[in-house]
Amino acid sequence: MDHSFSFIIPVYNRPDEIQELLESFVNLTGNHNYEIVIIEDGSTITSKDVIRQYDDRLNITYFFKENSGPGDSRNFGMRKAKGNYFIILDSDCILPEQYLDEATKALSKEYVDCFGGPDAAHDSFTNLQKAINFSMTSFITTGGIRGNKKSVNTFQPRSFNMGLSKVAFEATGGFGRIHPGEDPDLSIRLWQKGFKTALFSNAFVYHKRRISWSKFHTQVNKFGMVRPILNKWHPETKKLTYWFPTIFILGLIGSIIFAGLNIYLPLYGVCFYYIIAFVSALLKTKNIIVAFQSLVAITIQFWGYGTGFLKSTIYIHVLNRAPEEAFPKLFFKDNSQK
Repeated sequence: MDHSFSFIIPVYNRPDEIQELLESFVNLTGNHNYEIVIIEDGSTITSKDVIRQYDDRLNITYFFKENSGPGDSRNFGMRKAKGNYFIILDSDCILPEQYLDEATKALSKEYVDCFGGPDAAHDSFTNLQKAINFSMTSFITTGGIRGNKKSVNTFQPRSFNMGLSKVAFEATGGFGRIHPGEDPDLSIRLWQKGFKTALFSNAFVYHKRRISWSKFHTQVNKFGMVRPILNKWHPETKKLTYWFPTIFILGLIGSIIFAGLNIYLPLYGVCFYYIIAFVSALLKTKNIIVAFQSLVAITIQFWGYGTGFLKSTIYIHVLNRAPEEAFPKLFFKDNSQK
């Protein structure tokens, strides 16, 4: 099948990130038909001057709109795009030179209306970025939650690196107003419409995650709060694995309490898990500093997600609070008609 690609990239106050991303477009291999649609989401520090530097090398369309969040901005960009297949990226990503070759090859071999690609840590990333990347992508921390390449109908692509056909976008209306969580919500609605999703493991991006420990905690805490909302909206997608971070944190607290009572077996179990995590991070990154920092990242990820998930479960499923009333900061206003 012939594809004309439109890359959809929302950006908010990140001109430096856009420059790195556009530079990686310049280095793409292959002869592909694509455009780049950049949506400035109400930024006070715009990317306009940076984008002008690439006007003679890349086919870029630039839009400025009022701030309404990444999901609505992606929808805005897809409505303006000319291609028949959209590839959605976050502004803090960098494309490897073979990205479009791999995406095209995978679509030709196994066409789906929505695909997701993984993220990786580039050699130039800081140790902190590499540690957070390990924590966010390792099987021992997130295994089973996103699905895998063999479970075509259960893989939930993430919007930092997601392909979506124009047909699927028009059938679903694209992303909803919740953020984060707009991408798994879209995946579930795609399945309900009969579309398939898949992981294209070779169509990966380098995801910078320009983030501090505190910002990382805020991010994963929101992820945790969103999941019970998605479970309420789409109860057929509930999984026991979503409880794992909460169970781990309760187990960690419990093991410390038991250790104070001279019962050490639970604490040994926690230590064994951390040893496995350390060895896994060391083998993957070949950096002992990153391996140690990965243990911090895993603890923050589990604590942030686990407490957020527990709080949201109580509000949404026990107290029966309306999601937008309980967590208004997770929702953007509706600008779908603009």
